[in-house]
Amino acid sequence: MSHATVGAVPGRSAKSPRRLLTRPQGVPCRPVCSVRAWCTVIAALLTTSAFVVLGVTLDLAIRSHVESTSFRLSERVASKWSPVARRGALPRTIPADPHLGLIQLVDTQGRVMNASRAASSSVPLSRHRPPPDARFQPYRECRPDGGCVLLEAIRLTPARDAKVLYAGIPEPDLLATHKLEYAIAAGIVAVTGAAAWTAWVLVGRALRPVEAIRARIAQITVSDLSLRVPEPRGNDEIHRLATTANQTLDRLEDAVGQLRGFASTTSHELRTPISGLRTQLEEALLYPDDVNAQDALRSALTTVDRLEAIVDDLLLLARLRSAGPLPPATLDLGRLVADEVSAHSSSVPVSVDAPAGLEVSGSRMQLIRVLDNLLANALRHTASRVEVGVARAGDGVALTVADDGPGIPPHQRERVFDRFVRLDDGRRRDPGGSGLGLAISRDIAHAHHGTLTVEDSRRGARFVMWLPLAGSGNRTGVPARCMGTTGPADQGTLFSGDTDDS
Repeated sequence: MSHATVGAVPGRSAKSPRRLLTRPQGVPCRPVCSVRAWCTVIAALLTTSAFVVLGVTLDLAIRSHVESTSFRLSERVASKWSPVARRGALPRTIPADPHLGLIQLVDTQGRVMNASRAASSSVPLSRHRPPPDARFQPYRECRPDGGCVLLEAIRLTPARDAKVLYAGIPEPDLLATHKLEYAIAAGIVAVTGAAAWTAWVLVGRALRPVEAIRARIAQITVSDLSLRVPEPRGNDEIHRLATTANQTLDRLEDAVGQLRGFASTTSHELRTPISGLRTQLEEALLYPDDVNAQDALRSALTTVDRLEAIVDDLLLLARLRSAGPLPPATLDLGRLVADEVSAHSSSVPVSVDAPAGLEVSGSRMQLIRVLDNLLANALRHTASRVEVGVARAGDGVALTVADDGPGIPPHQRERVFDRFVRLDDGRRRDPGGSGLGLAISRDIAHAHHGTLTVEDSRRGARFVMWLPLAGSGNRTGVPARCMGTTGPADQGTLFSGDTDDS
């Protein structure tokens, strides 16, 4: 006998995964999935629950009131004739009350002694007799024909053979039928329908701006980011949502524009050295007798070095743009600048004025990269000397690198920080530069909650990087003007800066 797995399904492995009961992708959601439908259903359920409780309470209250009114009328009429019956002066046909026509006097044997015209002269209204200690007793008697009577029984005396006087009224239709319940149910249905319709209209009106926002967002594509969602009037959550969405679209449009420009510029900058490299290699292959192979390889290697530098700078830019907050390392900027400049060898004199004790927070390697970029840029364009200074500037520290070269025209000062931008003098002095050094330096400054600008100078270029002091809490950038700092840059090189480092 084989040992089968208990509960296994034939034709399926015992270890097969269970099928998840989820809605397949692409299947449209039912109408009840909408917020408007859910709010309408909830409003209808709450209204129904509340009015069912109210309806039951109202039904019980009305029934109790009608019954108590009927019993009070029966008791009043019975109390009116009971003294007459005790005296034996009750007429054979008891005169009926205008509001109550069923009156009988019944003995202990159940025989009807006296009765009103509407009451039977042979069949008693009830077989119940009040006990001796409770002369008044209300009863609800149902007859064989289906009708019921609300009556009051009064025992004439406490004696065992005492007669009983009955006075009753046919049960009102309101109590005998379910008309009251039907009326209350109809009212509940009407009120629930009105509440559901009101909720549907109000929620639809409230969500109309959301639907307009959704429809507009559905029209926005990467190829056209100029559309904006409509902003409803007021200052509610939907207005703030629309405002935030438009602000996000603004940032997205700017980012996509920068990305497109970056991709276009990058492809152009990479295409030139790649085309040159291809031409050199093709010439070496097609004309091996006319082209020196060693010279062709050296030229190709130089081109590859430039491509590698461009790619490395592009990767660094990407990391700077996507990196998180910098680790909270405290650095003495003056000492760091003095050490790096002293380790830098150059045929051009470099003077340093970097007092110790000015601390900033950030990455040591990134700040060294900025200093190297600015220093290499100044050495490339200077005529006789370069001046480097570190000084206190407001609640921050200013690093100044100045040269006495030709400088940068005022209208080009911001342009030199764009990627791949190299002015004519920079291309002439260093044809192999990548055009990314100053862009990387400014991104590093921004990552440290600082700025990098070209300041006025009497001659040459003057680059100033401002960083907040460690623990100062300044995250808003450079003060009104960093050029008020004292240092070597104030003494000489002022006017315009250079373009770019390698």
